[in-house]
Amino acid sequence: MTTTVLTTDRIVLNGTARTREEAIAESARLLVAADAVTPEYEAAMRERESLVSTFMGNGLAIPHGTNEAKEAILASAMTVVRYDEPIDWDGNPVRVVAAIAGKEGGHMAVLSSLALVFSDDSAVEQLLAAESPQQVLDLLGDVNDAA
Repeated sequence: MTTTVLTTDRIVLNGTARTREEAIAESARLLVAADAVTPEYEAAMRERESLVSTFMGNGLAIPHGTNEAKEAILASAMTVVRYDEPIDWDGNPVRVVAAIAGKEGGHMAVLSSLALVFSDDSAVEQLLAAESPQQVLDLLGDVNDAA
């Protein structure tokens, strides 16, 4: 069964955050708006970040909550926020923040699918140049097949 974890309404092409903390908050608000998590999930995302950086390379960070935050996850979902100017993510430049909430471990396949896209420099360039949420979804649509 395929779960739709990413939809166009969960994709923001011009994020407003200027810091890592603001980007985590911006992503958490989108997850809450998607009815995927409770507001408490943001604290778990911040805690995860304090334990280990969610910077993945190639301009991507994937903030997500700790294992202890399972009760705050209502449904599997992913949000994507793109930034015009790189955000300093603990010394690394980040242009795309893909926040994930995985119900019952459903996020591992999504992480793998996302990692495949971001290991392809051409795909990253296309994502950074995309002019609509639909174009981003077309590039990342495999995350829905993975869920």
